[in-house]
Amino acid sequence: MIEDKNMKIPNHLAIIPDGNRRWAKERKLDPWEGHEAGAKNTEELIRYALEKGINCLTLWGSSMDNLKKRPFQEKKALLDIYNRYFTKMLNNSDIDKQEARINFIGRWEEQFPESLKNILYAIIEKTKKYEKKMLNFMLAYNGDDDIIQAVQKIHSKCESRVKITANVLKQSLMTAELPAVDYLVRTGGDAHLSAGFMMWDVANAQLYFSDELFPDFNKEKLHDALEEYSRRQRRFGK
Repeated sequence: MIEDKNMKIPNHLAIIPDGNRRWAKERKLDPWEGHEAGAKNTEELIRYALEKGINCLTLWGSSMDNLKKRPFQEKKALLDIYNRYFTKMLNNSDIDKQEARINFIGRWEEQFPESLKNILYAIIEKTKKYEKKMLNFMLAYNGDDDIIQAVQKIHSKCESRVKITANVLKQSLMTAELPAVDYLVRTGGDAHLSAGFMMWDVANAQLYFSDELFPDFNKEKLHDALEEYSRRQRRFGK
């Protein structure tokens, strides 16, 4: 992999990591073994992206459907993976070296057991002082749900005659603190978005769809995706 110092890097990269279960099925493995492989790959991609100079990295860990509609054993295995990998992240010096603040966005507090929530709280507390970079995990997150709760939040302020503007809506979203997404990468071969993923924030994003199933979307594949972004010209409607 040849490093190009002139490569144009997105400020905010978002990744929809699709294909873990299909990866496992192709290998006659249990679904959670695909999630395990995906989690291992996530570590590599985070390390590469932060070292590459991406200031804001967002990964979609799970939707509400992933946690509510999947078989109990698969959900349990997924939560166990979160427990192990986020515990590892809590003790990972790379995050400190990169001065990355970690955010968890979604309804995870409603869906996760106390033991796992305590790990996430500890990560938030440990990294809240950092301002150089942001690392965001969307957990129990649906974009359409985010829009609905934002409208409900604004509605609750109607008595104060708040004027509804784009900025007011943005500040009411779960993603209020995040900048607009510059580049959205989806793996797994399906060229579409899901569950309204960050629908407000991806309005002007460049899109990239990879045929690779997520466990196979390694740092070399991400490098290729970033090279593609660097070649594109963003016009913002001009």
